[in-house]
Amino acid sequence: MPLVASKDSDIVFQSYGRCCNNPIFFVDFYDRFMGCSDAIRDQFRDTDMKQQRHLLRNGIMQLVLYARGMSDAKLKALGESHNRHGYNIRPEWYTQWVDALITTLRDHDPQFDLNVEAAWRRAIAPGVELIRSAY
Repeated sequence: MPLVASKDSDIVFQSYGRCCNNPIFFVDFYDRFMGCSDAIRDQFRDTDMKQQRHLLRNGIMQLVLYARGMSDAKLKALGESHNRHGYNIRPEWYTQWVDALITTLRDHDPQFDLNVEAAWRRAIAPGVELIRSAY
């Protein structure tokens, strides 16, 4: 269980709620993330993006729930599916993933500010690291 302040997880939960009901949020995220590099874009070349956006919605929620004290089982499973034997998501791409997420949140959450950004970064860091460490 991560050591995330309940205030941070509350801020993140509310911020995500303001963003995730807008399907364009997930489209914008992938436009940003895939725009980071040709290698990342190539990773999604044959991907059903509608399904991928659904998976992203759930994956971010798992990060938020983990920050709120839920089990790490689903994040461990994500780590296994994304490791070198699965989707081969390179460990260094997670920094770009978080940065793309923060930029997309900034654009879609009308209450986004430096405090919300810091809460997001602190809250999801343990879960992202758990996934990355499975590589």
